[in-house]
Order: sequence, then structure tokens, then C-alpha cells
Amino acid sequence: VNFSEDPVVHFKYIQSACQLGQFKEAERVCRDSNIYKPEEVKDYLKNAKLPDPRPLIHVCDRFDFVDELTEYLYLNSLLQYVEVYVTKVSPAKTPQVIGKLFDLGANQDFIKRILMAVGTACPVEEMVEIAETRNRLRMLQPWLEARVATGSTEPGTHNALGKIYIQMNKDPKAFLLNNMFYQPKVLGPFCESLDPSLAFVAYKRGAGECDDDLIRISFAHGLFRDLARYLVERQDLELWAKVLTKDESSEGDAATEKESQRRQLIDQVVEWALPESTSADEVSCTVKAFMAADLPGELITLLERIILQGSDFSDNKNLQNLLILTAIRADHSRVASYIDQLDNFDAKDIAIICVSESHMLYEEAYSIYNKFAKPEFSTDKEEQVEMQVLAIGVLVDFMKDLDRAKGYANQVDEKPVWSKLGKAQLDEKMAAEAITSFINAEDASEYVTVCAEANEAEIYAELIPFLKMARKNLQENLLDTELIYAYAKTNNLTDLEVFVNGPNVANIQSIGDRCFSEGLYNAAKILFKNINNNSKLALCHIHLEEYREAVSAATQANNVSTWKQVCFACLRAGEFRLAATCGLEVIKYPDHVDEVVTYYSDLGHFDHLVSLFEQGLGLEDAHIGIFTELGILYTKHVPEKVMEHCKVFFSKLNVSKLVRSCERARLWKPAVYLYMADKQFDNAVKVMSEHATSFDNDLFLDSIVKVRNAEIMYKAVNFYLTMHPMLFTRLMEVLEDLVDHSRVVSQLRRTGDWALQIGQEYMKAVQKANLSAVNEALNELYIEDEDYESLRKSIDKFKNFNMIALASKLATHELLEFRRISAYVYRCNKKWSQSIELSKNDRMWKDCIDTANESADAEIIENLLRFFCETSEKECFCAALYTCFAHVRPDIALELGWLNGYHHFIMPFLIQNMRQTADRLQALEERTKPPKEEENQDSIAQTYSSLQGFGTGMLMLENGGGMGGMMPPPQMGQGGIDMSGFVPAQGMPNPGMMPNGGMPHGSMPMY
Repeated sequence: VNFSEDPVVHFKYIQSACQLGQFKEAERVCRDSNIYKPEEVKDYLKNAKLPDPRPLIHVCDRFDFVDELTEYLYLNSLLQYVEVYVTKVSPAKTPQVIGKLFDLGANQDFIKRILMAVGTACPVEEMVEIAETRNRLRMLQPWLEARVATGSTEPGTHNALGKIYIQMNKDPKAFLLNNMFYQPKVLGPFCESLDPSLAFVAYKRGAGECDDDLIRISFAHGLFRDLARYLVERQDLELWAKVLTKDESSEGDAATEKESQRRQLIDQVVEWALPESTSADEVSCTVKAFMAADLPGELITLLERIILQGSDFSDNKNLQNLLILTAIRADHSRVASYIDQLDNFDAKDIAIICVSESHMLYEEAYSIYNKFAKPEFSTDKEEQVEMQVLAIGVLVDFMKDLDRAKGYANQVDEKPVWSKLGKAQLDEKMAAEAITSFINAEDASEYVTVCAEANEAEIYAELIPFLKMARKNLQENLLDTELIYAYAKTNNLTDLEVFVNGPNVANIQSIGDRCFSEGLYNAAKILFKNINNNSKLALCHIHLEEYREAVSAATQANNVSTWKQVCFACLRAGEFRLAATCGLEVIKYPDHVDEVVTYYSDLGHFDHLVSLFEQGLGLEDAHIGIFTELGILYTKHVPEKVMEHCKVFFSKLNVSKLVRSCERARLWKPAVYLYMADKQFDNAVKVMSEHATSFDNDLFLDSIVKVRNAEIMYKAVNFYLTMHPMLFTRLMEVLEDLVDHSRVVSQLRRTGDWALQIGQEYMKAVQKANLSAVNEALNELYIEDEDYESLRKSIDKFKNFNMIALASKLATHELLEFRRISAYVYRCNKKWSQSIELSKNDRMWKDCIDTANESADAEIIENLLRFFCETSEKECFCAALYTCFAHVRPDIALELGWLNGYHHFIMPFLIQNMRQTADRLQALEERTKPPKEEENQDSIAQTYSSLQGFGTGMLMLENGGGMGGMMPPPQMGQGGIDMSGFVPAQGMPNPGMMPNGGMPHGSMPMY
């Protein structure tokens, strides 16, 4: 059993131990094992009825079978084990045991004995709950009193004991008042059904925790006086709010009943609770509660009862304040009488509330201030004046009655009162009256506003006395400045000059500017002269038309702005000499040159303007702007001087600005000069291209080679073709190394055939570059001009063109020489068949033979030989064999000669062929024969030397210049063949033949 986890094993072990009487072992397993099934073991032990129930006690205690255990022990008279269980085993389960004993009808003495034995170990609240549910609470009295006697402070104990005393009526009120440990929330509801007054006491004992319940039972049982006293004593505004605030949620009879209860409570407070109170705090809190609950009528009644009907609080300042404030809120008609009757209230605070927007009791506020300004209420003089100021403040700020305020000020005649009145008059824009009031008050504090309002109203004569008064106590810049301005506005120049020359802190500069802006030039002149502001002084002289004095002042100022203004003024007045004097000073500054020019131009004085800038050239510090602007003026008004000016002063000109002016004036030649001098060759070329009057060929050629944009060169090509075609060749000589010749040729083509004719010399000059476009263009020109010799030379030297296209074009040309050139071009491109066909059509047999020989194609040569045979061209047949010797098979030659009877014409070919064969065999034998003696070698050499040339020279046929010697002249009349058309004379080429593969040179073929 110590190792098994099988419930059956454990159960059998317990069963065996019980049957064997080993109760301790059964008790051990029941106490310690967690394996067995509790229900099964419990049922077995109950049925076994063992003399020792401790195993059953452990099982029931562990698995909460307390009720069954108690019932088993009680029914089997094992009461001593019940007591042992609750005292030794599990005291905390005493309530369950007692409850079961109650249910079983056990003896009360036995139960009391068990409780007393368990003592404080038994849970009170659970025990009380079980006893109370079974109406056996009184049975617990001794046990509870014993716990209290031991010093227990558990609320549950005292709650149960209180319930017992209340049920027994054992002085319950004393218990509720004196006991400190019970819970009002528990005993209060318990008392409600028995005695509501006891419940009130219990709830009251809760110190605020049970206020809702206290209010509820008070309203339910009419305990309004007790509740009123409690509310006054509590001094809790939130609690007051609960009882004084109307319940908006109720309707009908319920609402009427609640309102009636609220009224009864308020009456009890007013009639009994508050008059009985001697605590100021209680009274204050109650009043605040009435205020918070918005009960002004009831509050006035309450306060009148306290204050006016005599009580300890009649002179209480807070209550008097409250009474007046309540009247202000609820009944305005009573406020004035309360102010007259009461003397101990906060006058200032109450008056402020009276004048607030929500009440607007201005007369009452004025009465308060006026009352407390009297000596019997305010002994301090300063306080009296303060009240007077506040009183007039009500008149001027709220009542807006300035006439009444003025009368009040005359009545009291105090400076602060006058000052207050002056400020009010100032706010109402009554500047003159305000100045008088401030003078009476000798108050200059508002001098800034006074000056502003006086300026706005333009009452400078009235302002002067105020400013003089203010200067006695203040030394402020504004006062002196405004006094000067007032003198100026009143045209009191004598006093103005005296004041300015005397000590002052005025801002003379600002007031001078002000006078100047308003046209007070005489006053401004005095002020600017005083501070040596010659710039503004000069302007004053201008406005006073004192031009010489203005120039003198400008000289002293030496300021460009002043010079400029004086210059313009003199110009407007026609004082040109003075204007020029000033203008020379102005144009020294580049930023102002344009303005001078504009002003002169607007007035139309162009000659004077040009003269001014011409004089400016002689200035020591003449800058680039003067020279440039003079050039611009020349372009507009004296164009004949522009070029000279540009050449003389180029280094001092703003070229870009001047050239734009030249362009606007259409002075193109000066513009070109400026562009070139400034190295803007692109623009120079552009101008000369667009404007014919500016064109100069030398300048153009000089500029075009220096342009940065290559596109301009091609535009120049078009320009010359269009405008100056006779100079085109010269242009292209200059541009030869700088342009793309293919593009130029393309331009020429687009322009027209005449353009190609013009550009022919140029294209010949650049043909050395061997460009396709150039070659083709020239070839076309040669064809058009029927210049076949030049065309032939061009084709021989420059082959970079579309040769097939040219050949195709020339194949149908009407001139023979061009068709021969076509055949030649085909031959150069190895188009042998096309070349031979063209030559056949034109009966140019020699060309056919040369072409066939150059092709080295046996088939082409054979076809040509057969053609000659078919056309009976015997001499051409023989010439073809001679020329194409290296490429003709002997059998073909023999066949054709035999078939056509050309034995004599093929004989030279056969002889040469046999000689060639013999030489090859001999060379072969030489390479293969065995070595011989030296003698034999010498004899062989001698033999060969004797055979050289067969005496007169051996006949040798070979292609072109490949022959070892020349063919001897044919013998005519001896049966031989006439070879005069093929064999040249000794040392001279045949006029109709070129060297091998050469081109014919203009001679006609021989037939």
C-alpha cells in the first residue's frame, strides 16, 4: 500500500486493518493517503461502526463530509468525539457542526459547552449567520460576551451582540451610542423594522457612510428635526445637496410628496436647527448649502432671522455679505435698503458684484462707494480718495454719465478723480475736455494717448499747454517731439526755433520727416538745418523752389539719392546747368545711371542727356556704365557716332548691352563689329547672314572659321549659295578642313543642280578625301558635261562610290566612250559577263579580250573564242589566244581551229604551248636525273647557250609582258597571218593596247 496507486488496494488495506482491529493503521492510511475513493471509504467506515471513529473523522474532515460525520457521531452517541473534532481536529468547522446539531435538535447546554470549549477559534461571522438563520442567535450571547470580555474588536462579534441586545431591548440606544466596533450598515437595517429612531442612531454613528440610508429613513418616518440637526452638525455640502436639490426624475404624487418633505426639512433647519447652533462654521456651511441649492428666498429669510432680528452673528461680516449678495441675486429691490442698514460688509467686493454684467446695479454700487468714502466709514485719506475714484469709475465706466461725473469731480476736487475723468473723456474721444481734466489733475501719465487724440482731432493750440505742463515733470522724447510738431502746425516758427535751439530731448529727425511729409517745409527746413541733415534740407529747398540752395545743400550732403532728387527737380524746373552739375554726380554710380536716363528721356531732353554723358566721359572715376549708356544713346539719337564710339572705347563697353541696343536700332555693322571684337563669332556670322547691309565677305570668312557651333558653318553654306553664289568657292576654301564634305554635298544637292555646278571646284579640291558623296556628285557632273576623260580619271583614282549604279547608268549612254567606261566599271567590279556583253554590243573586241583575260575564267574565255569563231573574227580569235594564253586549254584551241579552219591562226599558240611544255619537261628532267661528271655538265651548258633564240631569236608567246622576247614582225605575202593589230613594234607599245589588263586610252579599236 505504501507504493501502490491503485484505489482498490488502498481500500482493501483499510478494510483489512479495520477487520483485524488495527485501527491506528487504518487511521494512518485514511489520514495520509490520497489514492482511495472518499465516498467508498466513508460509506464502509459508517457501516462498519467501528468502536474508534477516528478513521471516519479523518476521511470526513479531509473531504468535507462534516454534516454526515456530525450526524453519525450524534446518532451513535459518540458526543465526546464531536467535542474532540471541533476542539482538536478542525475548530474552523465548528459553525458547520453546530448548525447540524441545531438541525438534529441537540441539547443546548451541550452546544454551549462546545462553543465555550472552542472559544475564539470558531469563526464568528459564519457562526452568527448559521445561528441567525435558525433563530438561535440568543443562544450565542454567553459565547459572544465572553469574546468581548477577552478584548475582541471583531465587527461580527459586536454586530451579533448588538442584534441580541436590540431584540432583548437591553438598553440598545446606549449600546449604539457607545460601542465603537459594530457596523452601522449591519445594525441600521436590522433596527429599521424594530425602531426607526434606533436605526437613525446607528446610521448617524456611521460618520457619513450611511448618509443615504439615514436620509431615507428620516423622510420615510418623518424624522426631519433630527435630520436637520444632523445636517447642520455634519457641515457637509454634498450631503446638503442631496436633501436640498429638487428631484427632477419624480413625477406626479411622488414629486409632490418629495417636495413637501424637502420643505419640512428646510423649515426645521430655519426654525430650530440653525438658531440653536452657536458655531460660526455650522452657520456658514448651512448658508453655503442654501446658496448651492439655489434657494435664495429661503436663504434671505434665514439670514434676516440671524442678522436683522438679533443674534450672536448679527455683526458677522460674512453673513452681511451673504445677505446682500443673496438679495443681489434674488431680489434687487432689497439691495439698496440692506446697503443703508448694514455697515459691516466688504464694500469693494459687493460693489464689484453689483456692477457685473449679470446684475448691473450701478446706482447701488455708486451708493456703496459714496457711503464708504465718507470720513465716518473711512478714516484713511488715501482710502477715501480710492473710494471716490471708484465711485466716479462707476459713473464713467458703467453709467457713461460724463456730465454727472464732471459734477462729482468738481464736488470732490481730487486729482485722482480728475485723472479718472480725463481718461474716460479720452476714451470717449473728448480730447479737449480730457486735456482740461488732465491739466486740473496735473497728470501727464496718459501723454501718449493725449497726443494721439489731439493729433487726430487737430487741436494743437489746446495741446501746447498740456505738453508744457507735462514737461515740468517728465523728460520724454515724445513730449518734446509733439511740442515741436504743435508749434509747426500752428505756424509758430519763432517759438519753434527758440525751442529747437534750446535744451530738449526731441527726436528732431523724425519730427522733421513728419513735417516734410505733411508739406510744412519751412518748419522742416529749420529742423533739418539744426541737425545738419543736408539731404533733407536740399529737398526742402527744392519744394520751396530754392534750387541754388538745394544744390549747395546736396554738395554738403554728397549723397547720391540727394544728388538725384535735386537733379530731377532742376530738370523739371528747366535748370539744365544745375541739373547737369547734379547729374554728373549721379552717373558716377552705376546703379543710378538707368534712372537718370529714364527721367531725361521721359521729359524729352535727349540732347541734354547725350551732352551729360559726353561730359561724364571726362570724369576721373568714369565707369563702364557711362561709356555703355552713351553708346546706347548714340544708337537711339546719333547713330552716325556709334561705330566710332565702339572702336575708340571698346575695352570700356558692356558689349552685350550695347549690341542689343544696336540690334534694336538696326545698326548691324556696329553690332557685327562688337560681336567680333568680343569674340562672339557665332553671333557675328548670324547677324551678317540675316542682314544684308552688314555683310562683309572678309569679315564673314574671318568669323566663320572661329565659330563654336558647327551648325552655323552649314547655315553659312546655304547663305552663300542663296545670296553670294559667286563667293561660294572662296567660302569652301576657308571651311575645307572644318566641315563634313558629305553633308555639304547633300546641301548642294538639295539646293539644285546649279549648286552642284557652283560647287564643282570645291568638290574637286576635296575629292582627295575619297568620299562617296563627293565622288558620286563629281561623276554625275562629268556625265552631265560629257567629260569622259575626267570621269575616267576620277574612277581610276577614287573608287569610293556606288560603281554598279554608275555602270548601270552609263550602260545605256548614247556616247560610246561612256559605254566603254560602263564596261570598264563592270570589269573592275568583276562583273565579267556584263562587261563583255557591253563590249560585244559596241564591237569593242580588244575590251572583250582584256576583260576575259583579267577574269582568268576558262569558261568565259572559251565562250568568247567561240563567239569570235561564230562571227568569223579570225584576227580577234588569234588575239584572244595570244592575250589569254595562260588560261586557254590547248585542246579547246585545236578544236576550234580545226572546226573553223583557223590552222594558221592557232599556230603561234601551239608553238608557244609546245615550247612551254618542253621547258617544263626539261626542268623536270633536270630535277630528277642522277648527278653527272663535271665535264658532262659543261657540255650541256654549252649546248644550251648555242641554242639561245634559234639564231634570230626564238618565237615566244606569253600573256602581255610575261614574254621572254617580242614577237617578230609578221611576213605579209608569204602565206603568214597579218598580226599588225596585235604585235607592237620593237620597243613601242601598240597605240590601241594597254599593258596587261589596262584601260584603253581613247583610241578606236582595230577590226
